[in-house]
Amino acid sequence: MLYGLVLRAHPKTFNERATRRAQWQPPEGVTIVAEYWFPTDDPSVVSIVEADDPNALVPISMAWDDLFDIEIFPVTPAEEGLELLRQMGSSAQEG
Repeated sequence: MLYGLVLRAHPKTFNERATRRAQWQPPEGVTIVAEYWFPTDDPSVVSIVEADDPNALVPISMAWDDLFDIEIFPVTPAEEGLELLRQMGSSAQEG
């Protein structure tokens, strides 16, 4: 399953964030699909990760919650979401 992580940086933590990220690896069972860094604190990082077990995401929060406010959401790729909308539209027209 895919998850979106939105990380909002705590103020004045850039150097510590950069140093830690250079060495950090995702926990076992988590694959980073995409990671985007913003030149702002809110958001500062948006990541899309894949994990079969949502509990595998807990170590991410534990590793970074001193430097970021973190929100995690299940996400759907746009193609799948659009297909679902088409199916819902067809069902509504038939009913």
